[in-house]
Amino acid sequence: MLSGISLPHIILLLVIVVLVFGTSKLRNAGKDLGGFFKGFKEGMKSDEEKAPQQLTQDKKDDGKGNS
Repeated sequence: MLSGISLPHIILLLVIVVLVFGTSKLRNAGKDLGGFFKGFKEGMKSDEEKAPQQLTQDKKDDGKGNS
């Protein structure tokens, strides 16, 4: 189905999108999308750092509480 889409079609589609939405709205949408991905990436990093710490803390708690 997508085999009929060529480079001129993609360029025409991009021109129509710019004409409909304008460059300022597209720029704002790009900034918002970039901010979302940056926050998501930072959140994933902090979760990965917390997971090993929680695991070692849980092991310590299990050893002390089962006496």
